[in-house]
Amino acid sequence: MKNLLFHLILFAAFCAGAAAAELPDATAEKLPRWRGFNLLEKFYAKGATPFREENFQLISELGFNFVRLPLDYHCWSRSGDWSQINDDELKDIDQAIAFGKKYGIHVCLNFHRAPGYCVNPPDEPKSLWTDDDALAVCAMHWAHFAARYKGVPNRNLSFDLLNEPPDVKPEIYEHVVRALVGAIRREDPNRLVIADGRAWGNKPCPELAPLHIAQATRGYAPMQISHYKANWVHGESFPIPSWPIMRAVSPLFGPEKKQWNIATVIEGALPAGTLRLRVHEVSNHAKFIVRGDGEKIWERDFTPGKNDPDCKSLDKNKSWPMGTYDRDYTVPLQGGLKILELQITDGDWLDLAELGIASPNQGERTFVFTHEFGKTNGVIRFAGFDAKPAFVTTDIFDASRLRREMIEPWQQLEKQNVGIIVGEWGCFNKTPHDVALRWMEDCLKNWQQAAWGWCVWNFTGAFGPLDSNRGDVNYEDFHGHKLDRKMMELLQKY
Repeated sequence: MKNLLFHLILFAAFCAGAAAAELPDATAEKLPRWRGFNLLEKFYAKGATPFREENFQLISELGFNFVRLPLDYHCWSRSGDWSQINDDELKDIDQAIAFGKKYGIHVCLNFHRAPGYCVNPPDEPKSLWTDDDALAVCAMHWAHFAARYKGVPNRNLSFDLLNEPPDVKPEIYEHVVRALVGAIRREDPNRLVIADGRAWGNKPCPELAPLHIAQATRGYAPMQISHYKANWVHGESFPIPSWPIMRAVSPLFGPEKKQWNIATVIEGALPAGTLRLRVHEVSNHAKFIVRGDGEKIWERDFTPGKNDPDCKSLDKNKSWPMGTYDRDYTVPLQGGLKILELQITDGDWLDLAELGIASPNQGERTFVFTHEFGKTNGVIRFAGFDAKPAFVTTDIFDASRLRREMIEPWQQLEKQNVGIIVGEWGCFNKTPHDVALRWMEDCLKNWQQAAWGWCVWNFTGAFGPLDSNRGDVNYEDFHGHKLDRKMMELLQKY
C-alpha cells in the first residue's frame, strides 16, 4: 500500500497521456536534448503553492518537453524537525510528475534548499559540507524521494541533487555527492541522477565521473548581461549591457606603475562635438591628459585629499589618499580628428568608468570600461554613430568566447561519458530586449552545436517569456498571459 495514492495518480496520468509525445530514453552517460523551464511554485516554502497544470499544458503546447522543479525541503519537513517528512505535503510533487507524464514533459526534481545548504540566504543551521548530521539528513530526504518514486521511468523523472554548490574543494563535494547518490541507489539503483557543477554550477567535476551520474552547468555568463540590475547579485552596479561586449580595461596607470603606463587610443572619424569622461576613483594623484592627433587638447590634475572640490569622498583606511569622484568631464572636439590618446602622465592611477562621444545632431555613443587592475588596452575604434556596436575593441566577449569558456571545459567531461545539461539560464528583465535576444541566440546556437539541453530559470516571471514585465516589449495576449513573442520564437527555434 506504500505510496498507493501517488501510483494511482500516476496511472491515471499515464492513461490520460497516451496521446502525448513519447519522451526519449535518458541515461547519465547521454542526456537527451531536453528544452524547457524551471517552475518555481515550491522554490521558497513560505510562498509555496501547488504546481499548476496550466503551465505543463502551455509548455507542451509551445513545443517544450522539460521542467526543473527547484524545491525547498521545508515544504515537506515537519515544522522544527528536519528529520521528519510529512508525506501529505509531497502530493503536490506527485501531481507535478503526473502532469509531466500527461503532457509529455520530463520532470527533474532539484533540492534548491537542501538540509544543510542553500545558495540563497539565510544560511542553514548546519553546513552540509562540514557537518555529518546535515549530510545524513539530506541523504535521508533523497532516499525518501527515491523510494516514493521508484518505478517511474528515467525518461519521465530525474533527480538534481543540490542547486549551485559553492566552490568547495573537489574532495569535499565528491564526499557529499557520493553519500547522496548512495542513499538514492539503495532505494532505487536505476534512478537518473544529476549533479550541478561546483562554483555555483560553473565548474565541471571530473571527480564525480566514477559515480555514473550526469552533470548540470549554468548559462548566466557574462552576468552583466544576464543579471543587469538584479539586486540579489548587486547588478545595479553593472554597466549598461551590450552584446557582443567590446572590452577595454581601467584603471589607467601613471609613471608610478611604469609597466602599464601606456596611452589608451581611440581611432576613427571623430565628429565635431564633445568627449565625455566619467572618472570614478583616483589613487593618490593622477595628471590626466587627452591628445587629439598628437596635440594636447585637455588636462586635469586629480589629487584627492588636497581640497579638490570634485572629490566626493576619501577612503581614510588607505595608507595613501584614495578619492571617489564619480563625475563627468567634457572635452571639446574639433571636427576631423582621427586619433585620441588618453594617458596619465604623472602619478599613480585613475579609474575611468566610461567615455562618450557626442555630436549635436547625433546624440552620444557610450563606451563602458571593465575594471581590471594591471592590464593595458589595445586600440579602441570608433565605428560611427550608426554602427552597432559604435565602439570596437580587440578584446571581445562574444559567442566564440562563450564557447571557449562555457562549453569546451564541459566537453572534456563529456569524453568521460558524462551527460551534460544547462540546468538554469536566462536574462533578467532589465537588460535591453535587443541585447538580451542577441546574447540568448548566441547561447542557444552554442548549446545546439554541443547537443545539450537547457532550462530557462522561469516560465512566467522576470527571466521568462511570459509575464516578464519588461519595459521595452510589445506583449501579445496568450491564454490570459502576456507573451514575449520574439523571445518565445527564439527559444522555439533552438
